[in-house]
Amino acid sequence: MTVHPQFSKPLKLTMIVTNTCNLNCAHCYSDCTKTPSSKELTTAEWKEVIDHLVSNDVMHVFIEGGEPFSRPDFLELLSHMSRRLDITVRTFANLITPEIAREIKRLKVSMVCVDFLGPDAETHDYLSEVPGSFEAGLQGARNLKAAGVPVYTLMILNRANHGKVQQYLELASSLGAYKAAVLRFYPIGRAKRRWSELALSLSEMEEAITNVSVPAGLHYVQSWHPNDGNTCYQMSSISPHGRSIGCPYLREFVDLGDVRTKPFIETWDDPLWKELRSGVVEDACAHCHDTQKSNGGCRATAFAFHGRWDAPDPFCSHMNAGVDLKTLPEEMHWRQPWVER
Repeated sequence: MTVHPQFSKPLKLTMIVTNTCNLNCAHCYSDCTKTPSSKELTTAEWKEVIDHLVSNDVMHVFIEGGEPFSRPDFLELLSHMSRRLDITVRTFANLITPEIAREIKRLKVSMVCVDFLGPDAETHDYLSEVPGSFEAGLQGARNLKAAGVPVYTLMILNRANHGKVQQYLELASSLGAYKAAVLRFYPIGRAKRRWSELALSLSEMEEAITNVSVPAGLHYVQSWHPNDGNTCYQMSSISPHGRSIGCPYLREFVDLGDVRTKPFIETWDDPLWKELRSGVVEDACAHCHDTQKSNGGCRATAFAFHGRWDAPDPFCSHMNAGVDLKTLPEEMHWRQPWVER
């Protein structure tokens, strides 16, 4: 069994700067709201977090929401970390004007990840529940490219778009994206309430992501174990409310402490998070070469379906062991009782 190295700090930190979003996506693992919570970190508090990360030699931040650009102070936060951290921003791009795109370029943001819920307005607007959001996102992506900001795209696979992966890759290529990612449908947040409608079987997912022809020059990545290149042992996350949660997809299961009162770097050494980063997975995973290449697979989906941290990733074709991914477990008592608002 391969046990993965324990780093003294994360190489990458996900900053979930807000739970506010102007869309209402069916699959939203954040269960976003239209208005911000009073419990979200303030401008000054996020700046303190940024300073703490820099002083502890964290190199890369991945910023998401919600919709980061829904925060009135978001460009101010970007300015505070500019040239001090390597920055990637994930966004729906529908709020990115030419002026904002040029400012993103000036602030030395390394790249922007643009979410599309499908390759066309019919699919995207159906899932976002906001008419016109597809065209607005397209324009935002074009504004970024025109400003010289590197762009890649992301689509969360579900029943509404699984037959359109080829068209999605062609859309990404047409936008000049250097990479197109397809992400699994996670059983947290709003997605739980739409699971029976939108979830796919493992065989349906595998067919959707493999029966494609990747356009020349486009890098295609996906999050299905064991080929996902999972690097969670190098990463961590902070929620909009200042909780150290390990990974965005663990937000309903893990709380390692409040960074307002406990330095983030101390939460990195929490025994639970060290255990989850170790890559130690029991059952059939224990001696599986495929598994250990991916560091045990996704702990969030393993825990959601099995209720224990050392379970195999049910999205792995080698170790699914008959788990029906179209149906969530009836026993959900292991979920954290708190949900941030």
